Amino acid sequence: MTTPHPDYIEYVEALKDEINALRKERNAVILAHNYQRDEVQEIADFCGDSLALSRQASKTTADVIVFCGVHFMAESAAILSPQKTVLLPVLEAGCPMADMIDAPRLREVKSRHPDAVVVTYVNSSAAVKAESDICCTSANAVKVVNSVDAKKVIFTPDKNLAHYVSRFSDKEIVPYEGFCPTHHLIFPDAVRRAKAEHPNALFIAHPECLPEVVDLADHVCSTSGMYEFVRKSAANEFIIGTEMGILYRLRKENPQKVFYLPARHILCPNMKMTTLDWLAQSLRYMRHKVEVPEDIRLKAKQALDRMLEVI
Repeated sequence: MTTPHPDYIEYVEALKDEINALRKERNAVILAHNYQRDEVQEIADFCGDSLALSRQASKTTADVIVFCGVHFMAESAAILSPQKTVLLPVLEAGCPMADMIDAPRLREVKSRHPDAVVVTYVNSSAAVKAESDICCTSANAVKVVNSVDAKKVIFTPDKNLAHYVSRFSDKEIVPYEGFCPTHHLIFPDAVRRAKAEHPNALFIAHPECLPEVVDLADHVCSTSGMYEFVRKSAANEFIIGTEMGILYRLRKENPQKVFYLPARHILCPNMKMTTLDWLAQSLRYMRHKVEVPEDIRLKAKQALDRMLEVI
């Protein structure tokens, strides 16, 4: 590994000092998703999955929420904390899966299935949440789907999570054809090869993975579930079937355990857009503000609140 140049180290330390000073000056809380760069997670006040972070931020006394993640996550924070200023360091940081559906397309699907309840994964825009009956996370999707008072469920936008839920539900599930491009980079053959190379390792898969990959898993769970599973497991080696950013916290919390990826390319370009430089600029210039129109915010919040009543 190449040793960083002293000038670069000095530059990074100066950025950290500026971020810490601005955080105090702005009365800001910094949130970092589990897939963010190591150095961004390191400086954040809270790390976690998108909804948990938004709920955490809503309980703080901070005036400003800086969400190191992607656009729909900042929207979720704005939905739950309308009185706070929500900043997204990189405006272009979006989610390809969330972009695969919008409100008009969801309304068209609803028109074809008028007897169905719409369950929407939180990895979606505020406008799509507002068109939904109830939201879910990857951790509670099965529980939410089984809780709704309907025999048919439109599940959007992730078809892979919909397929996973269908394994544990008697309801008719109509999946929307969205997917996570990063999790689609985890192929069954790569997993089999990793398991052959590390026969003592348990393979943990995210339910956004392909069904054929889920079939190979020793355990399937959300990112927050992975932290818990690894912490409690007696195993010492794990193959991690999700975006590589999760390794930072897994290694930090379990220094005696070893982690492998089934492939080198399990990286979300959008999640890696946020750097310490962009974070500092966001706090320095108070950009980029993410706001949700009140009519959409109230409807989206209702879908989130219904989910929270279930879990």
